[in-house]
Parts: sequence; structure tokens; C-alpha cells
Amino acid sequence: MKTNRLYILFALMGAFVLQSCNDVLDMAPDGKLSIDEVFSDPDQTGAFLNSCYNNMPAKGNRYFFWSRGPVVWSDEAWDTDAEAEPWIMAGRMYNGDASPANHPIVNISAEAGNGDYWNRYWNSIRNCAIFINKIESAAVDSEADRNRWKAEAHALRAYYYSELLKWYGTGLPIVRESYQLEDDFAEVEKPSYYEVVQFIIEDCNAALNTSEFPWRITIGSEAGRVTKAFAEAIKSKMILFAASPLYSDGQDHWEEAYQINKTSLENLRSNGYELYNTVNYPQTYLSDVAFIGPDKNEYSALYNEYFTQQMAYSSDPVDKETIYQSIHGQGNTWNIDGIGAQDGYKTGTCPSQEMIDAYETENGQTILDLSVPYLDDQHLEPNYNEDNTMYDPQNPYENRDPRFYASIYYNGSQRKCFWNFAETPESHENFPGPVGNRTRIISTYIGEPQTGIHETVRKATRTGYFQRKFLHPNSGSDNPVPGANWKLFRLGEIILNFAEAAVEAGHLEEAVAAVNDIRARVGMPSIPSGLSKEELRLRVRHERRVELAFEETRYFDVRRWTSPGGNLSSTDQWITAMEITRNVNGSFEYNRKTVRDGERKCFTNKFLRVPIPLNEVNRMISIKGEDWQNPGW
Repeated sequence: MKTNRLYILFALMGAFVLQSCNDVLDMAPDGKLSIDEVFSDPDQTGAFLNSCYNNMPAKGNRYFFWSRGPVVWSDEAWDTDAEAEPWIMAGRMYNGDASPANHPIVNISAEAGNGDYWNRYWNSIRNCAIFINKIESAAVDSEADRNRWKAEAHALRAYYYSELLKWYGTGLPIVRESYQLEDDFAEVEKPSYYEVVQFIIEDCNAALNTSEFPWRITIGSEAGRVTKAFAEAIKSKMILFAASPLYSDGQDHWEEAYQINKTSLENLRSNGYELYNTVNYPQTYLSDVAFIGPDKNEYSALYNEYFTQQMAYSSDPVDKETIYQSIHGQGNTWNIDGIGAQDGYKTGTCPSQEMIDAYETENGQTILDLSVPYLDDQHLEPNYNEDNTMYDPQNPYENRDPRFYASIYYNGSQRKCFWNFAETPESHENFPGPVGNRTRIISTYIGEPQTGIHETVRKATRTGYFQRKFLHPNSGSDNPVPGANWKLFRLGEIILNFAEAAVEAGHLEEAVAAVNDIRARVGMPSIPSGLSKEELRLRVRHERRVELAFEETRYFDVRRWTSPGGNLSSTDQWITAMEITRNVNGSFEYNRKTVRDGERKCFTNKFLRVPIPLNEVNRMISIKGEDWQNPGW
């Protein structure tokens, strides 16, 4: 694809937006090129395909104000900006400050492509439709280009639809050809969620059936281009959504989800995708100053290494797990989403006690009874797993899943980096300590002036924890290693998609084997055989929570697992913290508390879906006399 871009003005002409005119639709901004003229030139044809890529999101910590978005809106974490900057996304979500005309998820600036989904994704869907319908007769340098480019447009259209379905959670008009002003919009139909997923699968299959469409990008100059693996990942995810309680309309699509996921997983593996299972940079991740897990745990090191390294574009890359990574950078993670005291700015994502409770002990036993994890609504009374004799509530961070140590900074953990402050006597474990690069104990108890828990200080932790999953072990102002580009799709998620579909469709042994593949990669014991379907369902969902922690899946998972008439009171209403008291003798007492002593307001039924923008709903009421708004809005 040529790298030059043609920026053509496209007003969204999907089912809802009518404010364009034919002249604008047919002309470039300079008024000199018609659409037909664009597709009569190979370079301009390639440039038009580039426009289909323009709205690919950065995800990760590139949500508005350097936030992790869905991660801190779910029960995984709390955002320190909810108190420091309550007018932005997390603060408004926690306060329930949302309406169809002004919703914090979509109406805040589209930072690095995150936000304004309705307008941006419909715009891209329209561009893809134009390209798909024009490419057959377009001027191209080779038939291989024609076929590959068309496959890319199909895969991109499938992706944008999948994102709209994830956020808005409702059936949306299927755009095979772009709408024109003279079209009769009263004829536009609203299909079911499942029917739109079938259209997504159709687009993915069109791409997958193209021989010129590659399975992997192998050269850096093609970074960001989509592949067959990308299409398989979309199919895997979206059929899972279609089969889930919130979207299934009471129909059973689990066997179909199982078959599609089984095929996608087989195809990915047969084309070179595999779990990241080796520490490739031991000089960094197994060094004496990495402090990733006790005794330089190799499983913890490889897990942290995977999420803090970029995927290379090569025919034989070190990372064969990542299916697609964003082309957008993630910035200085240590400064805006790590340990706030390190550089004195902000912490950002603070893992919740609920998330900490999800990490098992190293013997493979869960901490809590998965069927009823808490005995009270506020999660202050954990229902401990009676079979787990390894876990000690007053020594809670010993003997945990290696992924815990790779993902969490907790009371007593260590980090070597540049610390931009000198220690004071109140930092008992670290005083004296100068400004500079040194090892520091991360103490999170009440009163610790730098890394202790605090209800309002922006650089503090709200929960007693800091996130480290995406944080290079030693990054800082003197070692500016940025966050790795976001991994939108990876094989680990596809394996767990297959496991979920398998258990729901009754293929229990295959579900167990898939979950155990994920666990073996980090040295965790296999889950027991002989579990009932309900027991295995709990274990599969639990494994998703741990393996995919902070990767934007939990927000959508807890929603799709909820019935249409349900709410998120059991997961998202209350978020708890570990309030630690340091005794005079240096020992600690651990007690749970709710964060900010109040419930989040974004747990009610209407928050299962983002509302369709008010002006779009009003248009459809005036055109068709139908209210397409989501429930509760």
C-alpha cells in the first residue's frame, strides 16, 4: 500500500446521519477529484484504503487524560483521576453522570482514536463499503494488490462493526453499500445483534478466503496492516458475544460459537501463532533488580516481559502470540499509569482488592469460593475457599499465582528505578534515601508519605496496590522505556474464547484442556477434571479474569454475562481496597474497606450498554417513527 494519504471529506451516511450533500460525497476537499477519479489512479486507490485505517484506536492507557478507560470502569481497578479530575471519564462514570446527549465514554475527546465511536466508526464503515464496491473496477498496479486490499477493507469493516456492537450492544444497520442523500431512510431496517454478527463473520470469511491476504505482517513498513489472523480473532470474539446472555435474545448459539472458535484456534496455531512461553531478555527481566516475583520467578518474568515488549514484524518473531498491535504509542507509562510517586505526577490505575482476590495461590486453589465470593454486598466479608490452606489473610501476598507478581505492586514489593524525591523518616522501610536511581520498597500502608494509600492524593494509591503489568521493570526519567504498543488481539484470548464456548456447548474436556494450556504457560497447576458444567463455567470465567486482567475484556465480559434485565451490582457497584496499618514493630494488619466509602453509580441496568447518541435516535423517530434507543436511556 502506498504510504501517501488522500484526505477526502466523508460525512457519515450510515443509517442515522443525513447532513451531507451529493457534491461533498463525490468530491475531494480541493474540489478537483471525484470518487471515480480517485479509483482511476493506483496511488489514490491505495490512499483511499489508508483512509479506512484512520479510525483504528490506540486503546491501552490512551483514553482521554491518559486513562485505561474500560479497565477503571469495571471491578478491576479504580482511577485516581476520579477524585483529582472528577469532570472526566472515570469520575463521571462513578457518579453516574451520563446521558444519551452527554456520555463520558463517547463524548470526551477521541484521544488517539479512543472515543467518539459512533461518528468515527460509521465513517470508517462507509469508507470500507465504498472501497469494497469500487475496488473491482479500480486501477491498481497488480491483481494481488486488488485482492489483498479488498480483503483488508472487509476485515476493517468487520472490526468497526465489532467495536460498535461491543459498546452499544444492539443490532445496527448493515451497510453493504454507502447510503446517499436521495435514499429512502424509512426503508432502513434494524437487524438483530446476531444478524449483525453474521455480517461480521461474512466479512471476515471474505478476507480469509483471499489467498493474497497474509497471516502475519513480516516487514516494518507494513506495520498496522490487518491480516487473516486479525479476521479470525474478530470472528472468535463476536460469536462469543452473540451467544452470551445479554445479546442472544434467548437463542442458543453456543454450539456455533464452539465450532467457529475451534476452527479459528486451529487455523491460528497451524499458521504459526503460539503462546509466549520463554524469557527472551533475561538480562532485564531476570536480573537482580527486576524484582518480578520471588526468587526471580521465570513465569512471572516471561509474563511481564510479554506485556512490556513490542511485537516485531518478522517471519519468525520472538512474539508469536500477538495477533495485532496498535500503531499508537502508549507514552511514558511510569509517569502516568504506574507508581505516581516515582515521578510525582499521578498513579492512574489502582488494582482493586476484588482483582487481587482473583489471583490463586500457587497450588492452584482459588482464594474465594467462586460461586459466592463475598458474603455481603460491599465485598468486605470474603467467602474464603475452605480447601485453600495456603492462603493467610494476614500474610496475603505470599505463594500467589506468578501472574500476580508480574501484574501488581503490593505492600512489601520492590522497584529499582529513578525516584524523584528524597525519603523522609515517615518512610520507615526506605529512609534515608536520596533522589536518584535506587531500589525502593513499595509500602502502601496508611501514613506512608509516598506510596501509601490515600483517598484524594493523585500520586497515591486508592486501593493499596499499583499496576505493573504494562510497566517495564526499571523504566523512569533516566531510562525512558515507553509502554509497549497495545495488543488488541492475542492468542491467549482466543484460547479462552474457545474454552468458554466449549463449556457452554457441553464439550467439557476440551474446555479443561484449553484452560490448562493457559495455566501451564505460567506454571500453574491444571484445574481438576470431573467438574460439573456449572463448576467449569466458573473456572473458565475466573481464568479469563486473571489471564486477561487489565486488558479491557472484563468490562465487556461482566456485561455480556448479565441477563437483559439484570445489573452489575455484584461486580461493579462496590470497589474495595486493602487498608494496611503498620505496627511499631514493623508488622502489618490488613483490613478491607470500600474505596471512597460510597458505591459507584454505574452499575444499574442501563449501564450494560452505551446509549445511542440522542440526535441519532431523534432522527430515526422522525424518519421511521421507531425508538432505537437502548433500555434505560
